[in-house]
Amino acid sequence: MLLDLIFGRRPNQANPSAPETISVSGRPVALQFTRHPRARRYLLRLLADGTARVTIPRGGSVQEARRFAERQTAWLETQWQRLQNLPRVKSEWVAGSQILFRGERFTLECPAPGMIQWGSELVRIKEATDLRPAIQKHLWRLAQRELPPRVRELAKVHEVEVNRISIRNQRSRWGSCSRHGNISLNWRLIQLPAEVSDYIILHELMHRRQLNHSARFWQEVEAACPGYEAAERWLKQNAGLLGS
Repeated sequence: MLLDLIFGRRPNQANPSAPETISVSGRPVALQFTRHPRARRYLLRLLADGTARVTIPRGGSVQEARRFAERQTAWLETQWQRLQNLPRVKSEWVAGSQILFRGERFTLECPAPGMIQWGSELVRIKEATDLRPAIQKHLWRLAQRELPPRVRELAKVHEVEVNRISIRNQRSRWGSCSRHGNISLNWRLIQLPAEVSDYIILHELMHRRQLNHSARFWQEVEAACPGYEAAERWLKQNAGLLGS
């Protein structure tokens, strides 16, 4: 998962060749370049795997993107230190592991052979070393059942028309909205507090009014979701608990 999951459409890969690196405090950091036609400037993000992603605006170049990243090595070092300090889930989920569900941490328990429980959820599983796949499949099904009705409910409240709603396993985004009104959401929204999940849904719904991230778009977001900055802070602070 990303340190900061990104909203919007999937950017186009700018250069699929062997990854480049830059030196940050003596450590090689891989660079990933992506083009985004609506980006107005070069943007830099540090992903959870330690890769630095540089977004290239329309008319920009990979060469300038690299120079931009090289000028931001101090920032990258700060973000890398922050990344190391984030709370994280273990790569394997076993009885006793903690997971995030509806904004709360729950411990996985095994009340009977072939059963796993956390909170009010009780799931039958096959014997396995890692419980993560079975649990994530269950969470995805919950998301498919609960999120589309919530999208339509909020769309009705804010008088926004939507078309198709899909739940996906996006690696770099919480959600997206197409110009045709198709909404895609990450199944991991089921792990978030309700107010944070609603913010992400409202973020995508406001793209039906402004299909960009302009100042006017953020005015629409703030009107629909006052105090949305608190939701964004929660996402950044808890990204490491959401798994991959």
